[in-house]
Amino acid sequence: MEKSHHTSAAYSVLMPQQEAPRDDAGGLHARVLAELGPAIASGAYPPGTVLRIDELESRYGVSRTVVREAVRVLEAMHLVETRRRVGVIVLPGERWNVFDPAVIRWRLAGTDRPRQLRSLTTLRTAVEPVAAGLAAVAAEPGQCRELTVLAAEMAAAARAADLDAYLVHDIAFHRVVLESSGNEMFARLGDVVAEVLTGRTEHHVMFTEPDPAAVTLHVRVAEAVRAREAPLAEDLMRQICVGALRELDILAP
Repeated sequence: MEKSHHTSAAYSVLMPQQEAPRDDAGGLHARVLAELGPAIASGAYPPGTVLRIDELESRYGVSRTVVREAVRVLEAMHLVETRRRVGVIVLPGERWNVFDPAVIRWRLAGTDRPRQLRSLTTLRTAVEPVAAGLAAVAAEPGQCRELTVLAAEMAAAARAADLDAYLVHDIAFHRVVLESSGNEMFARLGDVVAEVLTGRTEHHVMFTEPDPAAVTLHVRVAEAVRAREAPLAEDLMRQICVGALRELDILAP
């Protein structure tokens, strides 16, 4: 995403008063994050911007405790850091935890969505085929059955043109592939893949109906994993990921 880099300068954010909603502390904290997080991720606050606690209190109409809790979450994501006698500093994008599902969600909601989708789909292309090959070796019988069921449910949802149901089964399918690889690092990428698939659907960066060829490939991946055909499972999953990249070429060039 394009940002103005002013690493040595600090920007004070002046924001208008807003009436606080009647909500509990957890809801208020979530609301502050839901507004401030995407604003930072979209580049509305360039690196070096100073977000002052008192101004955030006024802007969101919440207590200092609520603001500090939201800031702690943003600090854990490495979007900001607190400096004594200065304030909350927005960090440059290269410092962010780009694998955090919330950061992914916020970035996909911004204007840099096409580049983010391409970056994340390229990551999938590098990881998921290998995971599918490993799953053909390491998957437990229950996981093989689960993949078969999920692939069938994807096919049924595609025939019914039910994108919501298709998304649910698609996410579950890819989670099982990653988890059944036997590699804990791959398994932890399940949330990343879930955000990519969800972002494509929510922001309409996919065809209005699931691609029949992609549905068939998912069914064949399940069959290859169950048959313990590792090279075939890897090749089929690579075709799925490459197809997703081609879809981006058309819908989000």
